Amino acid sequence: MPKVILLIESSRESGRALLRGIAQYAYHHGPWSFYWEPAGLERPRQRLGALDADGIITRDVDKTPMVKSLIRRLPGVIIGHRHEEVPGKANVVTDSTAIAGMAAEHLLGCGFSHFGFCGYRNTSWSAARRDVFALKIRQAGCEVQIHEVHEMRPDKIAQHEKKVRESIVRWLRSVPRPIGLMACNDDLGKEVVEACRQAALSVPDDVAIIGADNDEVVCGLSNPPLSSVAINFERSGYEAAGVLDGLMRGGGRVPARIVVHSSHVVPRQSTDILTVEDTGLAKALRFIRNHARSGVTVEMAARAAGLSRRVLEKRFRAYMKHSALEEIRRIRTDQIARMLVETELPVGQIAEMLGFGDVQHVARYFRAGKGLSPLAYRKTRGRKHAG
Repeated sequence: MPKVILLIESSRESGRALLRGIAQYAYHHGPWSFYWEPAGLERPRQRLGALDADGIITRDVDKTPMVKSLIRRLPGVIIGHRHEEVPGKANVVTDSTAIAGMAAEHLLGCGFSHFGFCGYRNTSWSAARRDVFALKIRQAGCEVQIHEVHEMRPDKIAQHEKKVRESIVRWLRSVPRPIGLMACNDDLGKEVVEACRQAALSVPDDVAIIGADNDEVVCGLSNPPLSSVAINFERSGYEAAGVLDGLMRGGGRVPARIVVHSSHVVPRQSTDILTVEDTGLAKALRFIRNHARSGVTVEMAARAAGLSRRVLEKRFRAYMKHSALEEIRRIRTDQIARMLVETELPVGQIAEMLGFGDVQHVARYFRAGKGLSPLAYRKTRGRKHAG
């Protein structure tokens, strides 16, 4: 029975999801024996050197000599968090391009003219999300206010939290408002919500905030609840275990990367706002959001706004930088994606529920927006993995 060391935290949903995926792989392809301690990211590791282990899956935060030695001598998978990728090892990395792109698209759809990004200093994945988010916003003709803080580590949180909060408060008071803001993850997003309260700013009226990871506990503890980009860590845990299995058997190939895919935005109260000053356009946008499940058309949105289709299209192009039809397609495609990921409903049933004529119609519609068929999207982004 292979003995595997797991140095993965259980204090956040991303870590727990990785562990669930690893456990599922071991259930289907094991059995494996695990060494694992419930912990956060900074808990000291004891007795590791004495373990007769066959492999290791570890976060990259623990750089003690003992852990470094284990990574060098054992088949292993490195889950990125704080450092650059480890050459010669299988590295698990998040798809920062897709994550930041989804967040930017969501905030642009709320009608903001001002945007911000709050991230961690000296953290590669946060920097990648920052750069992609800024690029997407600039491509839409807007600028991004950027603020970065040191990551709050559990062993230093008491003295660090106040300093970080005050830094964010000062920044929020200086930026133009209303502003649509992406936080690099849910932990920092919740911190930005708290800083808004301290700065006497309303969420989402003054500052609309979206995070990433969709940690339902963290998002739910935020007041108001935090919108977030859902990221499929469970599937990546399953894939990481599969790679390790091959390496321990001596026949596996070290992949360049194991990519953690994002699937959709989970909107909550922290971004429940439309900041469009044009009353008619705002009515059309709200109508599209509220009726997208029933097959809304541009003509229907124009009637709801009291405008002709030509005038509505002109206002969409001027303010939103895309057409009314593109807005409808974006929202409906996101609805399909969410149902593919969060449910096991057949594609035909999803098509019927969203007012599409048949499976072929919804498949063409979805592929045009996401670049994948519904089944391929569910296979790569869905919660279920192959047994």
